[in-house]
Order: sequence, then C-alpha cells, then structure tokens
Amino acid sequence: MTKRLAIIAGDGIGPDVVREALAVLAAVETVFHPGLQVEQLPYGADHYLRTGETLPPGEMERLGRDFDAIFVGALGDPRVPGNEHARDILLGMRFQLDLFVNERPARLIDERLTPLKGKTPRDIDLMVFRENTEGLYVSVGGTFKQGTPDEIAIAEELNTRKGVERIVRHAFAWAAEHGKTRVTMADKANAIPAHQLWRRVFETVGREYPTIQRDTRYIDAMAMDLVRTPESFQVLVTGNLFGDILSDLASILVGGLGLAPSANRHPGGVTMYEPVHGSAPPLAGKNVANPMAAILTLAMMLDDFGATDAARAVELAVHRAIARGIGTADIGGSMGTREVGDWISKAVLGAVKT
Repeated sequence: MTKRLAIIAGDGIGPDVVREALAVLAAVETVFHPGLQVEQLPYGADHYLRTGETLPPGEMERLGRDFDAIFVGALGDPRVPGNEHARDILLGMRFQLDLFVNERPARLIDERLTPLKGKTPRDIDLMVFRENTEGLYVSVGGTFKQGTPDEIAIAEELNTRKGVERIVRHAFAWAAEHGKTRVTMADKANAIPAHQLWRRVFETVGREYPTIQRDTRYIDAMAMDLVRTPESFQVLVTGNLFGDILSDLASILVGGLGLAPSANRHPGGVTMYEPVHGSAPPLAGKNVANPMAAILTLAMMLDDFGATDAARAVELAVHRAIARGIGTADIGGSMGTREVGDWISKAVLGAVKT
C-alpha cells in the first residue's frame, strides 16, 4: 500500500536539512522502491508573514486524515517574535492530532562523539518516551499586571490518569517488544504531590510486565545518573517538561542534537517526524547544518512503514559516514550540509565505497 508523506520544511535550517533527507529518500526509492507519495507544503514563517495564516482552514484535519506521516524540518523565526506559526503548527499537531508519544532514541554511534570518558556504543543505547500532550505545556495559566513590578505569572501542570497511563503503557509495551528488561520513570513526587499519580500508574502498569524491571528516579537524580552511568538505562518514560530536558541531555551524550531523530505518534494514527535541533536561523543557507538528524529521522519513518531494509541501509550509511570522518563541524567534520547529504545518498545507492 502506498504511503503518503507531507513535508513541512519550515524555517531556518529546516529547508537545508530536509533537502538532504529528500535526496536520501530519492536514493532509497531507486534501490528499495518503497513507493512513498510526497507532498511538499509551504507552511512556516515565510508563509505566515506573506499570508497572515499559519495553516489554512481544515488543513490540520487533512494532515491527520490524508497522510500517513508528516515530516517537519524545523520551526521558529525571529521575524515572528511570538512564534505564533510554530506554536500553531508544531504544538497544534501534537495537541489536535493527539500525538501523545514523543519518541527519542539516543544511541551512541562512535565513542568519539560522546563527551563522557570511557563510554562506548555498548554503554549508551536508550529510548526516551516523553508524554507529549499534557504537563506544563498545555498553557493553563497566564500573566497578570504584565510589565509592572507586581506582575504575576502562573503556569499550571496538567496530569490526567488517561494521559499518564497511556504513555507508561506504551513504554512498557515497546520495551517488551524490543527485548528490553528495564523501564525507568522520572518524576518529582517528593516535592510535587501530583506526581504520585505517575508513581501509582507506573507500579500498576508495570505489574503487567513481570519480566521487566521497574525503576523510579527523582528528576534531579535521574539527570545526574544519566550522565554518570548511562549504561544503567534502557527505556525512560516521563512527563512533558522532564522529557524535553532528559531527551536533549541524552542526545548530547551521543553526539549532540545534530544526530537526534524523533517521532511524535498516536499509535494507529498519523505520525509526525522531526529532527529536534531547532531552526537555528543564523545558520540558514550557509551549508553548515548537520543533516544527519533529519536523515536518521527518515530512517525511523521508513522502519515504521515496514521498509526495514531501506531503513537499515540509511542508518548504515550514516554510521559509515561517521566512521570515516564524514560530517559537519558539530561532530568534528569539515564538510558542509550538502556534501554530507550527498555522500550518504551515494552510499545508499552503493555508488561510494563504504
């Protein structure tokens, strides 16, 4: 069955890295023939500044109904100080399409990439599951007397039994499916009483998986232990804010955000894929952005589509590039965005000796 893919290249370096991911996809089509139908959409800061709209009426519904996946390059532009377009598009997809699973793998490809002394790829291979639709990111609250000495700012954290249980259950199910033996949950239940909900749900759901060890950590200890003993962790599950922080920290341990893929999913529905490095507007068009996160995100998508051989070929091409020193400056290389993407595309085609 043909899969339909919507592309939103977005802002800043988004178009730069998406261009390389699409070139790799073209190589994949040549060799493996997965038969993806691609539709490129114009949404981002340029479109918003030109038209005044973030998305046309009915477009969010079409994205959820007519596509199997949405690939977003990056969103965020200083010409839109309030980031209205990014909020409406990116957070809009997460909330309106109920993409409650944020999935962030952190796997060390080469020990040269980690800032941790003595750690190898055997030590850092974990998956972070972040609850994506609740927590502090729901914008419950506001400001009062803004700009005065008496200003008050309130943000309320929202946790529901349904929201907590479905992300915890997803983490355990993924662990069981992938042969993992330990799931760790991070919270701040010692200081935030509402987080006791996470503890109760984690214990209840975890008992359904007797072969998987349950481990709970307070978020401050979790951050320290992730740096100190990353080999202790296989699957992490946590709330929206803590997940945002821990997944970025885990990415730094394996080489930085230029290598960080992600998926935002509602099982059984559309999935939104994105490299998580952000738009970095000052770097746009300068041929310096690392395209590997976008290319590894493409591999995640291909794997989800059942194109396993294609996904492995893309991952292997990235791994071989890194082994040979092919990369941008952020990972110690000396090549540009286009050159790195071109090398990986040729490796997928078998046109370079890897």
